[in-house]
Amino acid sequence: MSQYPIAVMVGSLRRDSFNRKLATAIAKLAPTEFSFKQLRIDDLPLYNQDDDANPAESVKRLKGDIKAACGVLFVTAEYNRSIPGVLKNAIDHASRPYGQSAWAGKPAGVLGVSVGAIGTAVAQQHLRIILAYLDMPTLGQPEAFLQAKEGLFDPDGNVGPDSRKFLQDWMNRYVAWVKAHSA
Repeated sequence: MSQYPIAVMVGSLRRDSFNRKLATAIAKLAPTEFSFKQLRIDDLPLYNQDDDANPAESVKRLKGDIKAACGVLFVTAEYNRSIPGVLKNAIDHASRPYGQSAWAGKPAGVLGVSVGAIGTAVAQQHLRIILAYLDMPTLGQPEAFLQAKEGLFDPDGNVGPDSRKFLQDWMNRYVAWVKAHSA
């Protein structure tokens, strides 16, 4: 049984999302006491404060999944130099109503992959600003701005040999971060 369940927020709904593929592949680099659950966000209604007193079942599920986790891994695309709207919507739902945030104190890691040369650098910086406000201790180094190119993944969907050492080092730091902030 996993001692460290991790909630995974993939900031892309696309069926063949590079970020979903990355979330699946990098989870395989973690030690066995860590488990990763990609949370569903595609069925959340648009956030509306009027619904705080009576949230949708999908919102209750999301908040419950986050509260049950020891940490959160954000793997996000970059849309127009920021985070995708679907991810921001999920973040807003789980942070409300005010004073009842599911995010508070959860150690976080931030990754992303894009076809662009700078990966998801700007989206990650925007996300880090949000996570700081939500009181989520967020791993600062190493940063991982990945470009989707030949060799990032092997034919089986695992991290490819050219990126394995870097991403293994990233995962090792994330594991240590979660352990340090979950005690």
